[in-house]
Amino acid sequence: MEVDYIVVGIGLAGINFCEQLRESNKNFVVFDNGSQLSSAVAGGLYNPVILKRFTSVWKSKEQLELALPIYASLEKLLKVKLDYKIPVYRKFASTEEQNNWFTASDKPLLKEYLSDKIVKNSNKSIDAPFGFGEVFSTGRIDIKTLINAYKEFLKKQNMFFEADFDYETLKMTSDKVQYENIEAKQIVFAEGFGIKKNPFFNDLPLVPAKGELLVIQAPELKIDFVLKSAAFLIPLGNDLYIVGATYEWKDLTNNTSLKGKEELLGKLKRLITCPFKVVNQVAGVRPTVKDRRPLVGSHSIHKNMFVLNGLGTRGVMIGPYVAKQLYNFIENDMALDEEIDIKRFC
Repeated sequence: MEVDYIVVGIGLAGINFCEQLRESNKNFVVFDNGSQLSSAVAGGLYNPVILKRFTSVWKSKEQLELALPIYASLEKLLKVKLDYKIPVYRKFASTEEQNNWFTASDKPLLKEYLSDKIVKNSNKSIDAPFGFGEVFSTGRIDIKTLINAYKEFLKKQNMFFEADFDYETLKMTSDKVQYENIEAKQIVFAEGFGIKKNPFFNDLPLVPAKGELLVIQAPELKIDFVLKSAAFLIPLGNDLYIVGATYEWKDLTNNTSLKGKEELLGKLKRLITCPFKVVNQVAGVRPTVKDRRPLVGSHSIHKNMFVLNGLGTRGVMIGPYVAKQLYNFIENDMALDEEIDIKRFC
């Protein structure tokens, strides 16, 4: 079999790169063993504002303008609903936070995303005497549905191999990549935390951070917005809500923990006052980077081998942006943004 690309990994990074290939009529195959769950267990929010400090997300405008049309096209391709437009409300803890919000809402990069009015709390199930600030241009991508539907799409085209990738079997020359019976021009590794087992890129400074989420049922809560405080609450419909998220740097398994559950329940009980029931708990390891920028670029020796990783907690927004950057770097000889190029660590 001859293809243009082999892609290893089918999380948000892998899917977005595959879409760049598909739109450019490039032939490709994908390998994924299902071991990396960070994309599948993510909340899926896209939000142009860092709500802890009321600052703009890096290149938020460029990311949103690129990402939203791509997810819309994926909905048509896969015939599934992915993009749920929903406002984000940031709970204020004090008058000082309200004032800081107003100051931020007047800044050029934030003006179009932050409401200049305080939303008063009228929900008896939420403890928010200082009200909320509303963020615009926000929503949720159903990542689990996206990944499952994209895998099925690839399987129908005989382009997907649900298997471990054996690095020792890979043979590299200056102009081609040979893996078992597949010959390709290029190979892209988009493995998330799995990169730690990759002998070609395991020296990159990926900082894995385990995250856990709860799904609760709260019939009395009745909110139609994402509520952000010490934790976030994302409505799913049918009185179900995602509660997230934790950060753990020692236990790097995909196993849920009592510690993670208790941490989230503690934050939740300080946020809402109505009864609720935990109906699910999930965990996955995020591929984060110390400088909070992705890891994109070519191998130092094998010039037809590339990495696309380190999307961190904002993969929904940044995934399409870095995938396009990498595609243009490979196919159009365009320089990578210096802030994401792995050469910054050389």
